[in-house]
Amino acid sequence: MPEEKRRVVITGHGMVTPLGMDSEETFSNASEGKSGIDYLKAFDTTGLPCRIGGEVDDGKLEEFERSLPKTKLKRYLSRGMRFMRVATHEAAGQARLGDIEDRSGIGVALGSHGDNTAVQDIMALHRFYDGEGHWDMQGLMRAGGYPYGDFFRRKSDVATAVLSMLYDLGGPNVSIVSACSAGPQAIGEACYMIRSGRCDVMVAGGCESTLNFVGFVGFVLITALAERYATPQSASRPFDRKRNGFVMSEGAGALILEELKHAKHRGAPILGELLGYGSSADAYRITDTHPKGLGAVLAMSAAMEDASLGPEDIDYISAHGTSTQQNDLTETRAIKEVFGERAKEVPVSSVKSMLGHPIAAAGAIEGILALMGINRSVMLPTINYENPDPRCNLDYVPNEARTQEHRRVLSNSFGFGGQNACLVVGKYEG
Repeated sequence: MPEEKRRVVITGHGMVTPLGMDSEETFSNASEGKSGIDYLKAFDTTGLPCRIGGEVDDGKLEEFERSLPKTKLKRYLSRGMRFMRVATHEAAGQARLGDIEDRSGIGVALGSHGDNTAVQDIMALHRFYDGEGHWDMQGLMRAGGYPYGDFFRRKSDVATAVLSMLYDLGGPNVSIVSACSAGPQAIGEACYMIRSGRCDVMVAGGCESTLNFVGFVGFVLITALAERYATPQSASRPFDRKRNGFVMSEGAGALILEELKHAKHRGAPILGELLGYGSSADAYRITDTHPKGLGAVLAMSAAMEDASLGPEDIDYISAHGTSTQQNDLTETRAIKEVFGERAKEVPVSSVKSMLGHPIAAAGAIEGILALMGINRSVMLPTINYENPDPRCNLDYVPNEARTQEHRRVLSNSFGFGGQNACLVVGKYEG
């Protein structure tokens, strides 16, 4: 007989988003259809065609950080990693992670890209460059050299290293860099590690903060961001006919994944189960998804197959839904391809209508909100859905949350460059 597959459950979760500093605040505001998008305050946006984003409140962030244990690692924390620390503190407390004596059995897997260089740092560095390929290294060293902490904050692998040190996690340490799919890929790969027996517990998720000029202007230049909006709050409108680009945001989502028997043995709270994971590549273009959604079809199908489920078993889809013309149409086509006639019956919604798009953090946050929705029988809405698109003609849970019991959710993440990751999250049923 084949060996029974180790089941992976969720024993804790936490998040930081433009809608709240924890899971409960974020879910509550999202269930009321509130938007966390506004005019950007982090840098001067004068002259830019897009001047909005989903920012985390600095004052609240600093307040939460003061309640955390002091650390000598502070100078290595990127802004995204600061979010991740707060989110992990919430998740670890819920899961009672500190009660586990053998820390070598706890690993970390994060989707994270590190900080973008600040304009002032670029200007300071280039004072020592002659424009012809030569650097005044002696002058640079006399000036104090390149800021030590800044070097580490830009490295994508530092987030997992720092998190392991903060929480004494000696198990596998994995950094995922795959744009919008990074968070759910980290969660999925963490699930595989637990199933394989390499460890019993994983801290998994994603964090991101790209809302400085260097991080923002690249997306402006490729015209990927929303440039036409009556108000910042109405700019992100997934699946709406007048959608015209996504809205960048920031945040973090953390999950504590645990082997079922291990969780039950120590009496940890079991909040839900990670049933399946699928990933794929479009293998098409670096800036475009495959027009027929072939990569998305592969990832969705693989996630359901991994969960031993079919389309008839999925009760709700948490969509990638970025509010771009191409992505929303492609995702709709892919859902129709995978679900057939049942696509018209399955509710689909995008919380990016309220949160914007926090890149590597997006899928982790969305997976947690999907789990919370299962446990509360609430499907979060797609707000700003005002102008139906005949080509996007599914049930997008428009404008208001829906109270409806559901047990299994397919959560989609389709990354810039054609990297795809899907998760199936389910109610824990013993």
